[in-house]
Order: sequence, then structure tokens, then C-alpha cells
Amino acid sequence: LTVLVEHHRRVVGRRELARLAGLADLSNRRCDSVLVDLRRVLGPDSIITVRGRGWRLAGHALPRAAAMVACPA
Repeated sequence: LTVLVEHHRRVVGRRELARLAGLADLSNRRCDSVLVDLRRVLGPDSIITVRGRGWRLAGHALPRAAAMVACPA
């Protein structure tokens, strides 16, 4: 979530997301699993999939996501 908040103005690809989130040593699809979990918390339309390129955080989801990053549970 931190990676998507920090790069909310652009699309972040799977490799970059995995590297920046510290998931690079795990399965290539681990990012997909994490994104499913984030969508459950933030809402299904909170993370936009850009086919063939990656993902970006939807503008309307930024305030809630930033608050979650700033104040983890």
C-alpha cells in the first residue's frame, strides 16, 4: 500500500511493486494476492489495473490509503 500511495500519480508494474514492497524474493504472483487483499479493505475500484502495465491507486482512494499508511493498525 505504501508503494501505491507514494507513486499514486503513475502506473507501477509487478516487478517494481515487488521490489519496492520487499516481495522480490517471493513468487511473481504474490503482488496479485496482496492487491486482492488491499481491494477488500479499500474497495474494489480503489486500485486500477492497467492491463499489461501494472496498477495505480485511484484518486478517490488516496486519502484513506494515505491514512492507513500513516497510522498502521
